[in-house]
Amino acid sequence: MHDRRVVVTGLGAITSLGNGVEPLWENLLAGKSGISHIERIDVSDIPVKIAAEIKDFDIEQYMSRREARRLDRSSQYFWVATQQALADAGIHYEEDDPAALRAGVLAGTGIGGVETFEEQLNVLVERGPRRMSPTGIAMIISNMAGGVASIDFHLYGPNSTVVTACAASANAIGDAAEVIRRGAADVMVAGGGEASITRFAVGGFSQARALSTNNEDPQGASRPFDLNRDGFVMGEGAAVLILEDYEHAVNRGARIYGEVIGYGMSADGYHITLPRPGGAGAARAMSAALADAGMTPGDLDYINAHGTSTPANDTTETSAIKIAMGDDAYRVPISSSKSMTGHLLGAAGAIESLVCLLAMRDGKIPPTINYETPDPECDLDYVPNTARDVTVRTAMTNSFGFGGHNVSLVFGAVDS
Repeated sequence: MHDRRVVVTGLGAITSLGNGVEPLWENLLAGKSGISHIERIDVSDIPVKIAAEIKDFDIEQYMSRREARRLDRSSQYFWVATQQALADAGIHYEEDDPAALRAGVLAGTGIGGVETFEEQLNVLVERGPRRMSPTGIAMIISNMAGGVASIDFHLYGPNSTVVTACAASANAIGDAAEVIRRGAADVMVAGGGEASITRFAVGGFSQARALSTNNEDPQGASRPFDLNRDGFVMGEGAAVLILEDYEHAVNRGARIYGEVIGYGMSADGYHITLPRPGGAGAARAMSAALADAGMTPGDLDYINAHGTSTPANDTTETSAIKIAMGDDAYRVPISSSKSMTGHLLGAAGAIESLVCLLAMRDGKIPPTINYETPDPECDLDYVPNTARDVTVRTAMTNSFGFGGHNVSLVFGAVDS
């Protein structure tokens, strides 16, 4: 049962560009930014005033208030994206369904329940330990999104959580594919959720000087690969992919978006926040993913870049693409969805994997918006400002996290 083919049969997403996959995709192709002034928290004493904040999400449209109170907002986002993806895949398990024993969850997050952590710490300081929530610890811990998804959707197979900063949900997808390849499950829910627009997280990233301070122009603030980029813009939300053994999917007549054909990882081993200059570490992950897919650089049709809009990341990723792709670096179209969604931290890789699959489905590549002034060090084809019609049979997404975690995934089209 080893080396089984792994396909994607369902998608779900909650982002600042819409509560669902199709609204997200429509807005990405239109070049619409989901970034605006922060409303949920007080940022009067924080230099950063902007984020890709979800404005119209009401968890009580999906579950009761009592059920919602056991979940941090990051887990709520993941739960809803999981519900969407399972429905999209046409999968539903009853509590005593034998097939549920072969279905699992692999979730990714960068920070986990930071909103609950902040709230409960304030309660501790201001009101004392006896007023803290009895479910507070369960809401904070990073594995709870996957844990509750397993409970509520009757997923009794392998269940794990990856916490590799901004590479987490890409790792989750790659690791889930490996679970299916080795025969340990037939179906895996894989993706990530993040809800880190809190005073603690925004204040912390601001102090690290990682965030854009272009508060006067929120929609123009995230500008990957542009010479005048000044930092990333925080985003929030979740994305989930349903991964499935190919034969299992075909036997039940499932629609297939594409196949997970390559997974590569590497470590920079350099710095707690900065990428290794020159891009050698990231390039190794890209090359490993291509090798795993049995591909050469000339076989790749599209790269969805990590593209954070920070000075260091974008030049380093450009260099990495040149190392891994050789002369094909100048041929392949590259775009950064973070120009519109902001940076969803641990959920970014799942969102961007979803973008790769939809690009293959529709033959359209979303743009990198706000690309106005070329950077001589970033001289590749970043699909500036306008979506492009391109036949996409293969696509790669890159995810790089604090601590030097590098992940690349390659997806391929599946002929019906």
